[in-house]
Amino acid sequence: MKSTIFLLSFFLLHFAFSTANPSEISAGPSPSPVLDINGDKVRAGSNYFVLPVIRGRGGGLFPSNVKQNNTCPRDIIQEANEVQQGLPVVFTPVDPKKGVVRLSTDLNVRFFTPTICARETIWKVGEYDDKLKQYFVVTGGVEGNPGPQTVSNWFKIEKLGSDYKFVFCPSVCTFCKVICKDVGIFIQDGVRFLALSDTPFRIMFKKTF
Repeated sequence: MKSTIFLLSFFLLHFAFSTANPSEISAGPSPSPVLDINGDKVRAGSNYFVLPVIRGRGGGLFPSNVKQNNTCPRDIIQEANEVQQGLPVVFTPVDPKKGVVRLSTDLNVRFFTPTICARETIWKVGEYDDKLKQYFVVTGGVEGNPGPQTVSNWFKIEKLGSDYKFVFCPSVCTFCKVICKDVGIFIQDGVRFLALSDTPFRIMFKKTF
């Protein structure tokens, strides 16, 4: 009798695993989607303005040459005037097949611009500035190809209360030693640079039309 019960239990267990989708067995629930100011899901490949939640402290983001002298702008600056929305950005998740941008997921960020610098607008964390003791977020990164060679190009979006923030804490290289910090604003000579910071830049996303 016991052997019959054992065989029946084994058969039912085997049947359950053989008919289930492997991804359903191993994968947990997906992280929550990032939402824009209208409550719609933020989509990979679409254009969004990155705007500050707190009023009176500048506007959107745009690439510029302030610290560096390059053909294509490398610094990422916050507009001084809050009514200026800057340039829109495009998000590309680490899995390019994913259509929705989700929290705590590695992604590339690039400015959308129809110029010769279009391929030069991908965000990355630049070299450490010894003079200012600061890491700045700049353009000139590489899109895709997750791994140790591109680890500086991956960011995440996290919740900050009811708002959002960018975080640099890439997961694309399991054996790489990386810095995990919020992305904030570093002010130098009145210019608001995007940089790694202990004080996060509280943001929201507005889809362009």
